[in-house]
Amino acid sequence: MLLNELSSLASPLSPGQVDKLKQLTSELSAVQLAWVSGYLAASANANDSQSLLAGATQASASQTVTILYGSQTGNGRGVATELAAKAQAQGYAVNLASMGEYNVRQLKQETLLLAVVSTHGEGEAPDDAMELHKFLASKRAPKLDNLHYSVLALGDSSYELYCQTGKDFDARFAALGAKQLLPLAECDVDYEQAASDWQDSVLEAVKPHIQSVGAGIVSVPQTQAGSSAFTKQQPYTAEVLVSQKLTGRDSDRDVRHVEIDLGESGISYQVGDALGIWFSNNTLLVHEIISGLGLSADDQVIVGKETLSLVDALTDKKELTQLYPGLVKAWAEFSGSAELLALSEDKEQTRQFVLANQLADLVVAYPANVTASQLVEVLRPLTPRLYSIASSQAEVETEVHLTVALVEDERQGQARFGGASHFLASAEEGQAVKVYVEPNNHFRLPENPETPVIMVGPGTGVAPFRAFMQQRAADGVTGDSWLFFGNPHFEQDFLYQVEWQQYLKSGDLSRLDVAFSRDQADKVYVQHRITQQAEHVWQWLQNGAHVYICGDAERMAKDVHQALVGVVVSQGGLTADAAEAYLEDLRSNKRYQKDVY
Repeated sequence: MLLNELSSLASPLSPGQVDKLKQLTSELSAVQLAWVSGYLAASANANDSQSLLAGATQASASQTVTILYGSQTGNGRGVATELAAKAQAQGYAVNLASMGEYNVRQLKQETLLLAVVSTHGEGEAPDDAMELHKFLASKRAPKLDNLHYSVLALGDSSYELYCQTGKDFDARFAALGAKQLLPLAECDVDYEQAASDWQDSVLEAVKPHIQSVGAGIVSVPQTQAGSSAFTKQQPYTAEVLVSQKLTGRDSDRDVRHVEIDLGESGISYQVGDALGIWFSNNTLLVHEIISGLGLSADDQVIVGKETLSLVDALTDKKELTQLYPGLVKAWAEFSGSAELLALSEDKEQTRQFVLANQLADLVVAYPANVTASQLVEVLRPLTPRLYSIASSQAEVETEVHLTVALVEDERQGQARFGGASHFLASAEEGQAVKVYVEPNNHFRLPENPETPVIMVGPGTGVAPFRAFMQQRAADGVTGDSWLFFGNPHFEQDFLYQVEWQQYLKSGDLSRLDVAFSRDQADKVYVQHRITQQAEHVWQWLQNGAHVYICGDAERMAKDVHQALVGVVVSQGGLTADAAEAYLEDLRSNKRYQKDVY
């Protein structure tokens, strides 16, 4: 029976108690409801009513450790969930929640707060942390004199504004009068050990401030945590069914449609989610590096607690295709190159160098005497890559589809490829691949299926919109949908052209605007099409449309955002600042969502 259908006639509760229960639960989030449900269930199963009463009194009088996370790719959520489990094991009452689900008005009531937050893009807060980040920086933020806190910041030192969101949270908590339990902890891409150390240290720091009562953990709802036992740490070994080239033979890019069989795993996903791909480094690249350094493939090295051969370590354990500033600096010392040392001391030059080179390029351009052990020590751990899922299980069932652009370049006469994209592009039928689903609750179709949707996805950014359309078609949705797609050439680069035309013909897709930038003298991109259709875009927004953008964060997403600002200014009669506020309001109401990288 649903709670809103509950009456005193169908329960042992009095009418007044039913009303109170309905009022209380209507004010609770999904996380809070889960906690209350677990607490009441535990209470009902207790044998001693007196110990129940004493325990409840003790729990209510004790402090709760609130653990909040802001996570773009799932790492922050993972660290926070591990922390919550450790806290529960020590008997603490724990409230674990996404910053996006947290009621900011509760902040002034907190006494113990542990925050785990990543930094996205150029120093930006992840989607689920934006509201809290904005609130803390506003005049509405309360004094937090009774709060003890600690912040773990996740980031990537390849970016200039390293761990900036975590630094922002730490500074604002302190400015509002809160007291640090521990100094800000900054974690790079290889964050696991540092995060584990912080978890242990911060729970020790909490002890003097809390009474352990053996209360339960408020867990992440199943819709957030994923519906499978397979995770980043414990992926599922799936099989590649197809890796088919989508672009034409004369295209200057190689984009693949990849289909993966999830078999009997029971893995489920929602449209908007991402698939994590663990991959092995290319064998030729591994041997090029080993021979270039004059090392032996059989050299024994230690990675974590494992002893293995150098060739195995470089194939499956270490990052070879992405540099980071610390490695450039270390290589300058290994090689004794004054040129590389000078470059490593300039942040902007280092950043550009990191983006344009791989380890193999360092080996060729800056010869160095490095032992096998020294090499593996300075390399980052191999990390999985996330790809927007391009399918709906309503249509493909136990499969998952991806749209993968092969990252390729030529440097110093050698072909260089992206690690995961090359792994997938060269995969043959039956190739094993370790995968897991990374939920993305900030890129979801509207709850009301009749709500209009505007989808902007140039290049491989079109992937999640293929999933959206499969889902809408399967659900028989008749609401308006509009896709903006762009790529260089119509004949070579129109990804999933036949499918879009079929959706248009069936009426599942209402409108399609394309921008093939190189097919005419003046380059035309999706943002230009949005501007050209400003009147209609504005009408759709006025009719409640949700806007989705997927693809390149550095240029495309910014250009599309500015085009939308222009639409609001020209059609809505607002100033540029008011237009920005309008779009911010859309974002807060989940009507403006981005999946950018």
